[in-house]
Amino acid sequence: MGRTLNKLSVRQVDANKTRRRLGDGGGLWLNLSKSGSKSWIFRWTPKGGRPREIGLGPYPDLSLANARKMASENREFVANGIDPKSHREQTRVEQQTFGQVAELYLASMSARWTNSKTQWQWEDSLRKRCAPICNRPVSEIETQDVLQVLNPIWKKTPETASRVRMRMEAVLNFAKAKHLRSGENPAAWRGHLDQILVKRDRRDKKHHPAMPYEELPTFIVRLQNAEALAARALELAILTGTRTKEVLQAVWSEIDLDSALWVIPKERMKNKQEHSIPLSDRAVEILSPLYSSRSSEYVFPGQKQGKPLSNMSMSMLLRRLKVDNATPHGFRSTFRDWAGDKTNFPREIAEMALSHKIGSAVEQAYRRSDALEKRRQLMQAWADYCTGHDQGNVVALHG
Repeated sequence: MGRTLNKLSVRQVDANKTRRRLGDGGGLWLNLSKSGSKSWIFRWTPKGGRPREIGLGPYPDLSLANARKMASENREFVANGIDPKSHREQTRVEQQTFGQVAELYLASMSARWTNSKTQWQWEDSLRKRCAPICNRPVSEIETQDVLQVLNPIWKKTPETASRVRMRMEAVLNFAKAKHLRSGENPAAWRGHLDQILVKRDRRDKKHHPAMPYEELPTFIVRLQNAEALAARALELAILTGTRTKEVLQAVWSEIDLDSALWVIPKERMKNKQEHSIPLSDRAVEILSPLYSSRSSEYVFPGQKQGKPLSNMSMSMLLRRLKVDNATPHGFRSTFRDWAGDKTNFPREIAEMALSHKIGSAVEQAYRRSDALEKRRQLMQAWADYCTGHDQGNVVALHG
């Protein structure tokens, strides 16, 4: 680094159009790019090493006076044996806030979320619920910060609080993986927060309201008398034991009416595994006229061209029918209760019909190849019960 300082004037800096670099002294250089833009660079040579440089910022955003201040700070670092580049990186790490890291985490995870609702829930937790600590350096987040977020909602809304804690833990794990913090995760539950916060009573966990299966045949009659497309979608969801989005986002290429089979690709499934659904006679009866009059790739097209029915269409239908003891998702529980109480079908077959994972990977592979026809019998028995065509209280498994 040269000894003479402050060689340049603002006029010289502004006027330079040809020289690639102009030295101001003390390691401060004005850099001129091929495009004509200008920026400040600080150059130094470590003891026994090769010359190094670090960018300070563009000109005129960074004025000559401010560039000289930064150069002076960097000269002091060099004199004390501190690498300016390493120091800036460490400062950047220390200054990253929880909110900034949360945004990085949200961006990195967005491709994994299967629907907008999941993304919204994560954003709400990390932006709104964690607002009290969003401006704190992520490297300084401690247990007391986590509790600052959780204490006000832990007893009032335990389900929400539990999810917020889990999402805070994920962000802090992400920060550690990115070398933005070190040490134990202050949002971890086992062996840490479980010793501080009152454990949630699982008996208090809220489930989706589920209609008693004894009431279902009467409700199905009402559903079949409703003319709305949402009614056909909800009845199909009930008959197939599927989730709302799996029905509403269904496309015709997934359905083979001749084979009475609906294959949902893994990309649309919650567990990321392809799910084959044997279609009952009633399910085919619902789908056939819709296929004949189809005007979209979606089985249940919405009012907007190229879009399916709204995610709220089934819930709104239940409201119009004045059904207050059920949700679309709750009918999966209705099916499971019926299968367990009123049939002799093995538990595993009923669980597989709901696309739940059963047993080890080897066991799952075997059952995938073995259970389709057994599940076909189960789904036909379920449809017969729903439509009032069952032959008795107990349904037997054949074959």
